Amino acid sequence: MKIQTPHHDGSDLYVSNSAPKIRDKVTLKVRVPNGYTFTEAYIRIYEDAEPRTYKLEETSSSKTERWFEVKVPITNVHTIYRFVFVGNGKYEWLNARGLSDHDVHSNNDFQIVATPANPTWISKSVFYQIFPDRFAKSGKVNLNPDWAYPRDWNELPRGRSKYTGQELYGGDLYGVEEKLDYLTDLGINGIYLTPIFPSRSNHRYDATTFDQVDPILGGDKAFKSLIQSAKKKKIRILGDLTSNHCGVGHQWIIKAKKSKSAKERSFFYWDKSIKWGYVGWFGLESLPKLNYSSQALRSAVYEGKNSIVKKWISTAFGMAGWRIDVGNMTGVQGAENHHVEVMQGIRKAMQEVDPDSWLVAENGDFVASDLNGLGWQGAMNYQGFLRPFWNWMNRNPEITGGFQGLPFAMPKIDGKQFVESMQEFNASIPWRSLTASMLILDSHDTARFRTVVLGDRNAHEAAMTMLLTYPGVPSIFAGDEIGLEGSWGEDSRRTINWEDRSGWDVGFLESVKKLVKLRKESDALINGGLRWVIVEKDYLAYLRESKSEAILVFISRSAAKAEIDLSQYGYVVAETLYGDSAKGAKFKIKSKKATQGVWLLK
Repeated sequence: MKIQTPHHDGSDLYVSNSAPKIRDKVTLKVRVPNGYTFTEAYIRIYEDAEPRTYKLEETSSSKTERWFEVKVPITNVHTIYRFVFVGNGKYEWLNARGLSDHDVHSNNDFQIVATPANPTWISKSVFYQIFPDRFAKSGKVNLNPDWAYPRDWNELPRGRSKYTGQELYGGDLYGVEEKLDYLTDLGINGIYLTPIFPSRSNHRYDATTFDQVDPILGGDKAFKSLIQSAKKKKIRILGDLTSNHCGVGHQWIIKAKKSKSAKERSFFYWDKSIKWGYVGWFGLESLPKLNYSSQALRSAVYEGKNSIVKKWISTAFGMAGWRIDVGNMTGVQGAENHHVEVMQGIRKAMQEVDPDSWLVAENGDFVASDLNGLGWQGAMNYQGFLRPFWNWMNRNPEITGGFQGLPFAMPKIDGKQFVESMQEFNASIPWRSLTASMLILDSHDTARFRTVVLGDRNAHEAAMTMLLTYPGVPSIFAGDEIGLEGSWGEDSRRTINWEDRSGWDVGFLESVKKLVKLRKESDALINGGLRWVIVEKDYLAYLRESKSEAILVFISRSAAKAEIDLSQYGYVVAETLYGDSAKGAKFKIKSKKATQGVWLLK
């Protein structure tokens, strides 16, 4: 078992108000195990960038721990703080990275942000990512654009070839609507749709307009029908926007190329040294990079009354929010950097139209300041979850996807390295940004997780257990719940065979249903903090604790022999919620394969 140390995180068990107003007072609490001795404890907090200290006072105690607290004023939009414990030969700091016996930097201090709270509904949501061309085909839309290579529904993608990005299977939004009962049965209450705007590809990240839904998907009519049906089933729809670029067929770039006096000319970066005359994202002619030094572009994308960002989350269309494609790259080009302005501008625009909307960005390579609470509310958690989890569960190192961005085999790490990676990410952002981030095991841009673990169903079940019990907003890529495979992005974009379900992993599907139900009903998983209690090479365990509930989660990546002693935490198992059964304060887990357990404590 991990040696207990003082603990604090941003959950409501420790922070009385994570979204205060300036001049409010917030009570901060620290739990300290009885075996940890010290003479005095203080909080070091910054007020108007000046360091201040206040003494912590003991408020309660039990056989296993003591609680200390301090009430502090919120002076600025960002409040950063850490705790220090001093005594005879003791001088230790507690920040979001953990306990240190040396001076630490404020980069990993705890953070409170004085802005309106994130939408409460996301904490109770389990999302389902749908790549519209590959999920379900209604037969109501039969369009074959000139760029597409039609493909029979149950054929596999041809992979890395001239057809990549242009194979069209014919999935549409009517098809998604027809499968809402399936999603409801799975327990899903949120859908993340990859782009639905017209383009010249099956992925639609090269939009030719942002003003309408692609007719190939059924157009605006199909989208509105889907929104209405989903609303009746209490399922929200998250859209996908390429704020960084558009497609070469977009009306903006066409007008800009046609006339130097067109207002759209200012929307792009022009460079005579480039063959086609303008800057493309990743050097691609097909994806003209947007230039946010243009006020007209800002108005069109997010500031204007009828801007793209505002239009689709308005009551007329009803999206619940946006996932921003390559969010970390938006607004950055050469000597110009409009990133923060654009990020915060999109957030402001969404707040003006629907304060209850969710803004999450794809940040494949993470910059901590992007999640400081003022821009993106969360990120697709590649760096703080998917990457380290792949590296720990790694059975297939030659799969270098997962947005590793590295020209060599995926590394293999142990449990200690895994948890340190997670803490490195978590410590750099406010707790509320962690819990508003999208948790993923894979996506349309990566290999499927079932392939990452070489088809090991037990390892996949352990992974799915962690996905649905860790802080954040879980998102399941369509088909993962039935064991679909795929070795890279295009290969993972496989269709679901709805007519012949003999290839489905039905047992796994039933397991996912149970875990989704648990995730949506448990207060500890919805509102709880995070304490690591076991960190070993092949297995780990953590506590999720809220004001009303405590849950222990155990995950192993392979065979495991573990002894768990909850007595030092003052808990005993009250009920086995999922996986390996246990009872009492002390129990053993012995498994010849990857396994998991979720237990309600008392």
